[in-house]
Amino acid sequence: MTDSIPTYGTLLLTRQGRRLTITLNRPELLNACNLAMHEELAEVFVFAARDPHSDVVVLTGAGRAFSAGGDMQHITRNAANPELFDWEARCAKRIVFSMLDLDKPLVCRLNGHAVGLGATLALLCDTIYAADSAKIGDPHVNIGLVAGDGGAAIWAQRIGLGRAKEYLMTGELLTAAKAEAIGLVNRSVPAAELDAVVDAHCDRLLATSTNALRWTKVLMNLELKRIAHAVLDAGVAYESLSVRSPEHRAAVQALVDKQAAASSRKPG
Repeated sequence: MTDSIPTYGTLLLTRQGRRLTITLNRPELLNACNLAMHEELAEVFVFAARDPHSDVVVLTGAGRAFSAGGDMQHITRNAANPELFDWEARCAKRIVFSMLDLDKPLVCRLNGHAVGLGATLALLCDTIYAADSAKIGDPHVNIGLVAGDGGAAIWAQRIGLGRAKEYLMTGELLTAAKAEAIGLVNRSVPAAELDAVVDAHCDRLLATSTNALRWTKVLMNLELKRIAHAVLDAGVAYESLSVRSPEHRAAVQALVDKQAAASSRKPG
């Protein structure tokens, strides 16, 4: 621990005044989520909730992506050993509920693409400010998986059931501009202006009554938590079944083959 801030292997925590920033920190892999990141995400929002030195929390990614979703090595391991997914499913539930239980404002600085679980993490934040170069989407179905780790709970609450079904059942990635137009994110801004916009929003929150903000969020999250409790157990159960399906194994093998072919074409 340094200055009461825990050290993680896949996350970086920093403070600026009363603002705590959580950075997904695997930039060399576009902040793709492996088992270690799942486990640390299941803990970090619990820390953020009890941290006495912060009143606003920002979630962002290191490098050029927010999060590319599941780490390919991790996905391949789960496809070959699907029983390992069951622990990950428990982590997923803890991530969702710890984010919804956090009573401090949680701001997403969407610095780059947010895919799969990355999209879910962003959408569970209270407000989302996205670089105009970013895309967001949940393509679970495109690799034979159910979007059970939170996507089925949060997408419809942001854009309505009809649109949520369209995007979760096709896996389409949306530009930041389109995501703003349909209400999936709060604002799409030029990448060069993202920091200034997020800073201004956080400063405004920090200048507001702390209890009024927190209790307003708690009140509004009551319905979100009711929905999450209603669907998340079934969601992770269906996703666990789909991890064991031949369609998923075939899709993962196709991705592995595609990556191998691309690597063999690289010079040197």
